Amino acid sequence: MSRKPKIIVLAGSTAVGKTAFAIGLAKALDGEIIGADSMQIYRHMDIGTAKPTRQERAQVPHHLIDIRNPDEPFDASQYVREARRAVGEVIHRRKVPLVVGGTGLYIKALLGGIFRLDTVDGRIRERLRRSLDSEGVDALYERLKGCDPETAGRLQPNDTYRILRALEIFEATGMPITDHQQEHRFQDAPYRSFTLGLRMDRDALYDRINRRVDAMVAEGFPREVRNLLDRGYSEDLKSMQSIGYRHMVDVIRNRSTLEEAVDVMKRDTRRYAKRQMTWFKADPHVLWMAPSQNRAATDVIERFLHSPGADHP
Repeated sequence: MSRKPKIIVLAGSTAVGKTAFAIGLAKALDGEIIGADSMQIYRHMDIGTAKPTRQERAQVPHHLIDIRNPDEPFDASQYVREARRAVGEVIHRRKVPLVVGGTGLYIKALLGGIFRLDTVDGRIRERLRRSLDSEGVDALYERLKGCDPETAGRLQPNDTYRILRALEIFEATGMPITDHQQEHRFQDAPYRSFTLGLRMDRDALYDRINRRVDAMVAEGFPREVRNLLDRGYSEDLKSMQSIGYRHMVDVIRNRSTLEEAVDVMKRDTRRYAKRQMTWFKADPHVLWMAPSQNRAATDVIERFLHSPGADHP
């Protein structure tokens, strides 16, 4: 019988209703929520990340929210260290760890470890940097689509860091990063996990996304972004290039009207939600439910928590 601790994962696309669902689960299971969102880690970025409100966080303990400033680097390996520490603390308190978020890479790394290749030839990195300077990120993204279309399909075309990293690994090893990750999968799996996914009809989700973007603007999202710029955070930061923030920067810099920016933000958020669902649907172990099935979710998770067998009930 495995002695690995059990954790619950709640995944799903943006705007599907994870926050409210997770709070209900945590209350029913006597659990604590551990964030798995690459943007909610940042302080001062609240509205645009749809961060749980102070009132929501007061209902159950939350971890891995507001742990970095917007100009501090943070990647999946750092997330794993922080999340595993938080999981250990929650278990020590005899509570149920509930990992909640839409950043699939963070969840995958937490459950199965993260592929590391630290010995890329510096000459490869320098050559790719020169290509970036001379050709631009669009050309490198097209190159990545040719050698590793699966990774390219998961990345934003302007995600310079990850595009360069994927190309580095391909040029150094002759294999796409996805192949390395598959070979490494679950070599470092410290938990017995149960993953629940939330989903809804696409049209309903897209309507929720559109309404949420409108609500963000009404709540003061442009002012939040202006405050970040006034604090000295550059618009070129990785955090400031994320969906919503880059759109509001364009408004503040007079590169776009608010109406235009909102329309593009809605479109980009819908596309992001589609990529998230593609990622999570690739995992055959996810149990999918609608946001209205909180009671059924609680029942099936309780069976998992009290069962001595395999990962899923």
